[in-house]
Amino acid sequence: MKKKLNIILLTSMFFLMGCGDDFLDKSPIIGDTSENFYQSEEDARAAVNAAYASLQYELTPAGHFRWFWGDVMSDDSQKGGSGDNDAFGLLLLETFQGQANDEHIASEWTASFEGIYRANVVLENIPNIDMDETIKSQVLGEARFIRSYFFFNLVTMFGDVPKADHVLAPSEYSMPRSPASEIWDIIIDDLTQAIDVLPLRSELSSNEIGRITKGAARGLLTKAYLWNRNYLMAEQTANDIIISGEYMLADDYASIFTTAGENGPGSVFEVQYMNASGGNWGYNAQNEGTFTNVFQRARGQFNGYGFNLPTQDLVDEFFAENPNVEDPRLSATLFRVGDEMGDRGVFTKEATGGFPHDYYPKKYFDNQSETAPFGDPNPNGGSNDRVIRYADVLLMHAEAAYHNNNEGPARTSLNLVRERARGGNASILPDVTASGQALLDAIYHERRVELAMEGHRFFDLVRTGRAATVLGPLGYQDGVHNLFPIPESQILVTNGAITQNPGY
Repeated sequence: MKKKLNIILLTSMFFLMGCGDDFLDKSPIIGDTSENFYQSEEDARAAVNAAYASLQYELTPAGHFRWFWGDVMSDDSQKGGSGDNDAFGLLLLETFQGQANDEHIASEWTASFEGIYRANVVLENIPNIDMDETIKSQVLGEARFIRSYFFFNLVTMFGDVPKADHVLAPSEYSMPRSPASEIWDIIIDDLTQAIDVLPLRSELSSNEIGRITKGAARGLLTKAYLWNRNYLMAEQTANDIIISGEYMLADDYASIFTTAGENGPGSVFEVQYMNASGGNWGYNAQNEGTFTNVFQRARGQFNGYGFNLPTQDLVDEFFAENPNVEDPRLSATLFRVGDEMGDRGVFTKEATGGFPHDYYPKKYFDNQSETAPFGDPNPNGGSNDRVIRYADVLLMHAEAAYHNNNEGPARTSLNLVRERARGGNASILPDVTASGQALLDAIYHERRVELAMEGHRFFDLVRTGRAATVLGPLGYQDGVHNLFPIPESQILVTNGAITQNPGY
């Protein structure tokens, strides 16, 4: 879809003219309304493309990146920026002092429900269009995935949330929260239906690359089953991806995070971005770039904002198996002093403006030569967000298989990831032969180093019940910080119909 699939947002233009009876019986002269828009296959595609666009939201109006929650809230990274007062609310969140009036949390909530609304519009209007039934089914499957994706983000962050599984009437605008179990039911049902109608990746034409596929739906469904500790279904669903033959691990781990590596052989689901949008600080109007590139680049001569700084604890994890030999994935994950930062120069602390940080993230680094040739370069980052990779699927399969007492398949999937990581060097990252708790610990370790700085760590710790042990020294309290605060604005606007999570 990147640079190929146009994101076309719906615009409705209503012109209030004279109130004569002859005018009331006529369609608008210019523009579309909900009454006359959903008529054709073109309309159906435009509607679902508008839902796709909501996946790109990052500043609406405040930042709400996946890596804010998954990385900065974990032991893998620190907030960074120009100092404590730069995104101060994020500092409070990473030290587990987050406030209900935090603008980042409010923006995440609002953007997610915007995406759900757009998906609901598709699901309610497209079935009535007279069009090719295969294409219609695919469009509806894409909308179900998008709705489930946003509900997944909401339920894993906030727990109980409003069950907005349809376009709300004004009388429903103060809808209270529903139990998380009901939200999980929507997610699992949507994804199950989507799998039945979505195409395989190999069935997409070249100009459809980036659209949601059967594999993407299976990948997200596997995550949903793991969250609910339904290990039997998680193993089965992950295995469906593996035996499909649609995905493989790229030979070179570092290549995954380059421009050429986007939508590569191990890409199960990526949010598509482009570097020539012209710039848009806020809600997206057309194809958009990502702010992740500029937010994560170092300051100084590297023209970045310096957020999401890898911790020493994360670096040490890459030496956990042998203190004298580093895991080769470390050099693809972060920059160290003395490294070339692409075509932007050598990383020295002086070059970053004198900031004392020893490490900067690398996976979403972009070269100067890759920036947009026009407009504001800051919101024009071209790096796709790699949401689900095949290695993630293999490690989810390993985890689920372990819990199902299928240690052989668990080790097989785990060792496939390690085999790619060692790149043919038999002296490092040998196959894991452990059983029992040691095998599970090896799977957890592999998830951390393989998926580092990709927005997974905090949620992995919460999901597996390890957050209190690992993050307790940073201020995490079990029973409180496993969920985020409900935005205060939502409690106020619903006159208390939406309630707060415990501890906030």
